[in-house]
Amino acid sequence: MRILDLSQAYAGPFCTMNLADHGAEVIKIERPGVGDQVRTWGPMKNGESGFHACLNRNKSGITLDLKSEEGKEVFRRLLKTADVVCENYKVGVLEKLGFSYEAMKAINPRIIYANITGFGLNGELAHRPCYDIVAQAMGGMMDVTGFADGLPTKVGPAIADNYTGALLAIGILMALYKREQTGEGGHVDVAMVDTMIHIMDHFVIDYTILGELHSRSGNSDQAIAPFDSFQAKDGMFVLACGTNEMFAKLCDMMGRPELPQDSRFVTNFERCNHYAALKPQIEAWSTTKTVQELEEMILAAGIPFGRIQNIEQLVNHPQTRARNMLWEVDQPGMGKITITGTPIKISYEEDSIMKAAPMLGEDTSKILASIGYTPAELSALSRKGVI
Repeated sequence: MRILDLSQAYAGPFCTMNLADHGAEVIKIERPGVGDQVRTWGPMKNGESGFHACLNRNKSGITLDLKSEEGKEVFRRLLKTADVVCENYKVGVLEKLGFSYEAMKAINPRIIYANITGFGLNGELAHRPCYDIVAQAMGGMMDVTGFADGLPTKVGPAIADNYTGALLAIGILMALYKREQTGEGGHVDVAMVDTMIHIMDHFVIDYTILGELHSRSGNSDQAIAPFDSFQAKDGMFVLACGTNEMFAKLCDMMGRPELPQDSRFVTNFERCNHYAALKPQIEAWSTTKTVQELEEMILAAGIPFGRIQNIEQLVNHPQTRARNMLWEVDQPGMGKITITGTPIKISYEEDSIMKAAPMLGEDTSKILASIGYTPAELSALSRKGVI
């Protein structure tokens, strides 16, 4: 599978990164002399971006001025060899350049056009620019994140970007499967705010079904209880009782076997409604024990338990290493660095990096030569600033 990747920043490159990690040939196309904005995002080492190194590993890279007629002709020739075009421009940008889906389909009927926008291709907000924080704000995520007495809060990682990118990758795979049956490509459209709505858990349907508006509640889950963070003698931890049986085991452990028969706690629904009365009773017990003691007891009962780890603890945890979730790469300009690996483990693949992220325009000559450009033509294009 060959993907022409016109996307930049986070969401689009996250999509193509996941496909490149598993063997797709991704050709990252950037503006000559400028490149993707992510090349300026930290962490920076020796003037090179670790963010770029992580998001664009396993990809090739070319530079191309799509505003020039010569650049458009290069893109047309590449298009004939491609399976997918991926982009996350503002609505209408690629069309203005002469590459609407219909125009690309006329060149290559099997092409799959995959695009990410902030608000979608239609509706009154379609033409607005968008970054992750805007999608989280307008998609309801910030309103439900944080503690009840605090301000609306952005989720730490850029979940509007990476969820949207992951969903676009799924859409591409669906379109490829359909193409195997019909021989025709298609247009896959995923919007960042739509993605936030899609992953809003119970919050949207609480309102659409019951007319209830729920907002921030800290670390507790409003649909399951107890499902929260708790204080121990020497720190904090989380536990999750997803069934009545788990709750009964927890109560036995606490020396409170009567609690599951209390009318306030007899079902999950009632526990959620009376959670303000339940949590202090759990912490009256948990604060008498260390996190280590609690971990041993709670896991022995078959109840999900977790320590609240910082990044240093996460990176150095044996489980992270056992799952090979950190890859070492010799990144040009940076030397050997460690980046996050892929969580998708497939039996027939080697779980390792195949190629460092490209330097700006690193593969331009090789890739354009493969579609028929001669050294003289490449030199001429370079002199004109087309590549």
